[in-house]
Amino acid sequence: MKAKQLEQLLSFIRKEFYHVFRDRKTLLMLFGLPIVQIILFGFALTNEVKHAHIAIVDDAKDETSMGITRRIDASKYFDIDRALNNKEQLEAAFREGKIKAALIFPPRAADALFHQHDMTVQIITDASELNTATTIDNYLTSIIGDYQQDMMATSSIPYRVVPRIRMLYNPQLKGEHTFIPGMMAMIMLLICVMMTAISIVREKELGTMEILLVSPFKPMMVIVSKFIPYLLISLFNVTSILLLSRFLLGLPVQGSIVLLYTESLLFVITGLSLGLLISIISKTQQTAMFASVMATMLPTMLLSGFIFPIENMPLPLQILSNIVPSKWFYIIVKSIMIKGLGFEHIWKETLILVGMTLVLMLVCRKNFKIRLE
Repeated sequence: MKAKQLEQLLSFIRKEFYHVFRDRKTLLMLFGLPIVQIILFGFALTNEVKHAHIAIVDDAKDETSMGITRRIDASKYFDIDRALNNKEQLEAAFREGKIKAALIFPPRAADALFHQHDMTVQIITDASELNTATTIDNYLTSIIGDYQQDMMATSSIPYRVVPRIRMLYNPQLKGEHTFIPGMMAMIMLLICVMMTAISIVREKELGTMEILLVSPFKPMMVIVSKFIPYLLISLFNVTSILLLSRFLLGLPVQGSIVLLYTESLLFVITGLSLGLLISIISKTQQTAMFASVMATMLPTMLLSGFIFPIENMPLPLQILSNIVPSKWFYIIVKSIMIKGLGFEHIWKETLILVGMTLVLMLVCRKNFKIRLE
């Protein structure tokens, strides 16, 4: 390569570097995104379960049951909830999501172990979160196995402590129980936010938004008219997902269909409000699409509890997850669809979604007036 050509090449390369370093958004993507992903995936997001709340119903209170309980209590994986001491309280705690698992010792556990050399302990886990339930089951089985080995190390008698495992809400351990509520939250939020944001930005880019706004329609009616098609499309998607899950994957809705549709309608309005806010602050369709993906897909995958247990995340990420709408909708869908619960168990999550929607609408209203007046 001649010296002149090399000089031209270097000039073009230098120009490209100037373009990159002048654009703050590009800099953020190039340098900020990899750093954030490495921190999130490397240190914060993990499938390991720590400090899972577990209840122990000890009808024996003897040497064996207390010995296993002490080992569980010393483990970093579990926090024992000592307020629950009968099966009726356990069922209520599982429904409300207060505990992830329960360990039930039979009466006279030590007698059965030392005289019959065989004792059964029951493990109950909430399998609506399949990965967490399987991990907790493995931890408890391992702790019980260690206790059994330590006993056999000092005796020639083959003592056996047999864990009898019961998976609540998902006895067949189907992945669809976790997959469908999570995908439902992500698909609905992504469609609502992206379509609304791009639709309005497209009108602004083409210059037709001003024409619509000077029409006899009030500006808010123009926005509402853009909302309604995506509202209907989203509800159609809800129906499609439910039909596929019922007839293709064999996962029926255990709770009220009417309640599930009502909650879905609320979540759709939340998504449309978020899409409108993105459309107001975006100047191009490309920016709106990028912002939509960043505000919907990544938070839903990382911070909704769909893939990674929120309880295991560092405190700042746990706090940040509270502003992700799909986290609350995921809990609602799981409660209605998998556990068959009613409104009395999900009213808090519903109120949070209502509050988010009102805040988004107020922010949109304020910024919308400023831009159009």
